[in-house]
Amino acid sequence: MKRTALDYTLKVKLPITVFVIVVTFALTYYIARPERDGMGYGPEQEIKFSHKLHAGDMNIDCKYCHTGVEKGRHATIPALSTCMNCHSFARKDRPDIVKLTNYYENNLPVPWKRVHRVPDYAYFNHSSHVLKGIDCKYCHGDVRKMEVVQQLHSFTMGACLNCHRNPKAEMKDLTAEVKNGPTTCYGCHR
Repeated sequence: MKRTALDYTLKVKLPITVFVIVVTFALTYYIARPERDGMGYGPEQEIKFSHKLHAGDMNIDCKYCHTGVEKGRHATIPALSTCMNCHSFARKDRPDIVKLTNYYENNLPVPWKRVHRVPDYAYFNHSSHVLKGIDCKYCHGDVRKMEVVQQLHSFTMGACLNCHRNPKAEMKDLTAEVKNGPTTCYGCHR
């Protein structure tokens, strides 16, 4: 009788258990992928800021606020003095502008929540991309249409390699002449 119970376990219970484990892992992996990759992440910020209004409707260039984007690795969060260039006289009575002014006058940083993040083990340089004519929208989405900025594209190694191997396929409306990017490990892992 023990032989039959062992046979039943090996022939029926074990395959079903393995099947359930594999299916659970596969479903969890694919369902949780956007969360792991950060896709769809768009946190509520301390001060509501509309990229749609500023970059879209008012057509303010990304580089006016994100000054570091042409000079180094990081795009940088704008200094409050940049915001106050306009908001020292424009829409001063709005609640979020009042908050902004208080941060500015008290010399405090706004606790912005970062939306786009490349893993610490990967090297990425904004300036090398921007100076080659690659528009911000290819990685960040068209923020000119976003009230709340969120991550729309994956920042995985596979996504970067796809673009580096075939930029014209990944950026169909790109007008700049762009060569393939580095695909060696050292290109991104320094």
